[in-house]
Amino acid sequence: MINTLKSNFSSISILKPRIESSACVFSLPHSGREYMPSFIDSSKLDYKILRSSEDFFLDYFFDIAPGYGSSLIKANFPRAFLDLNREPFELDPDMFCEKLPEFINTRSKKVALGLGTIPRVVSNSREIYKNKLKWNDAEKRIENFYFPFHMNLKQLLIKKKSEFGFSVLIDCHSMPSMTQAIIDSRNHMLPDFILGDNFSKSSSKELSSFIEDFLINKGYTVIRNNPYSGGFITQNYGKPLNNIHAIQIEINRSLYMDEQNIEINDGYLLLQKNLKDLIRELSQITKNNFFSKNHNQLAAE
Repeated sequence: MINTLKSNFSSISILKPRIESSACVFSLPHSGREYMPSFIDSSKLDYKILRSSEDFFLDYFFDIAPGYGSSLIKANFPRAFLDLNREPFELDPDMFCEKLPEFINTRSKKVALGLGTIPRVVSNSREIYKNKLKWNDAEKRIENFYFPFHMNLKQLLIKKKSEFGFSVLIDCHSMPSMTQAIIDSRNHMLPDFILGDNFSKSSSKELSSFIEDFLINKGYTVIRNNPYSGGFITQNYGKPLNNIHAIQIEINRSLYMDEQNIEINDGYLLLQKNLKDLIRELSQITKNNFFSKNHNQLAAE
């Protein structure tokens, strides 16, 4: 069934707690599944393939965060339409009818892979569009969908920091169970979780270690920063010296879904329970418990 745009569509959803008791903000930039008919019509791909870049069903796990005093922000539109985990203007010039303005970043690694702010491809390098795009349309898309998400995310983090003296961003993603030539030269099963803290530059080591230890104690395999060390969101917002910490969590889809048929599998309920426990524990963290004295001291100087 195609999940097309509802008449009351909002590009983002912000879920706030009844009582602000936690410094945590959870973000879901890639889990949106509201597809505009005009976007579907512009694509050469069928609907199922177009969905292949989604972080499937993550809202099913994380929408409970406000019940523990945390805030949550999520995109309702799909990643294939616009990728929020990029700079605002990372664009592939070959996708457009006309020359792009000089300020556009056309040379990033993500652009070269077809994975810019407006992606050229979905997973397995499958081209999205039938025809070239107009710059004016792309600019409107970025203004109407990209900036509202980031403006609201920034405000949530600032508000949490003003109330608690620090804030924590948990940027939530999912990953396919198989990848090729990323960790090694063979087809490789990814671990259950990958934690990205930009090699300890976007968050305190204590917080990363806490999440890693929690997941390992639940029986999961965990790797840090390889191959995903955190994208634009983690790198842009994670400023430990300014008491804002950001960690990207990648969840292996095989833990909870049939990737081929895009359906929940038998592992879903166990993962849901364990993530509920993690959300509860993260929502209870305090500045003194999880952040190094060095970060706090430097921030005060």
